[in-house]
Amino acid sequence: MIRENIIRKMKDHTPTIIGNKVLNHYSVLLPLIEKEDGLHILFEVRSLHMRRQPGEICFPGGKVDIQDKMAQDAAIREAKEELGITDKEIKDVFPFDYMLSPFGMMVNTYVGFLDCNSNHIEPNQDEVEEVFTVPLSFFKNTLPEIHHVNFEVKPEEGFPFDLIANGKDYQWQTRKIEEYFYMYEGKVIWGLTAKILYAFIKFIE
Repeated sequence: MIRENIIRKMKDHTPTIIGNKVLNHYSVLLPLIEKEDGLHILFEVRSLHMRRQPGEICFPGGKVDIQDKMAQDAAIREAKEELGITDKEIKDVFPFDYMLSPFGMMVNTYVGFLDCNSNHIEPNQDEVEEVFTVPLSFFKNTLPEIHHVNFEVKPEEGFPFDLIANGKDYQWQTRKIEEYFYMYEGKVIWGLTAKILYAFIKFIE
């Protein structure tokens, strides 16, 4: 009976990420907008009054809330709130890839087109200091600078070394992550935003 129950559960199971429930889920929209010289990508500069990452460059987005039926709804909702645009001005939204950050975040990414003039965008000043666009061609023709950050493991006080092989001499794995940097007319795009951007550019190429 136990075997049959396990088989039944396995047949009905959709794979997910182990530990998914303790992750903070976010959604972002990579917005494309048509201008006179071609297709551009729109970015936000976070308000200098924000508690987290003030002044950093990002895509519209935020935490997936309980009222969001799907992660995509969060990306669209946040874009509307942050850019002062309507549903009719966000077209052809498609899911891209998702990213797991080393800080307990799962970021769902989407690509969509803004069917509006960038001059008509009215950023929410509580969250957005300014918006700007960069020609898509710039990123297709410009490789990012890549730098590395090392993460080291440091067990907390009272960690039970006596329960693991080799005790205090246990060889913890360290991790090196890549950080991408794009520089455009005095603006520095880096962090998760640059990683999503780099993945998107590689994808469309």
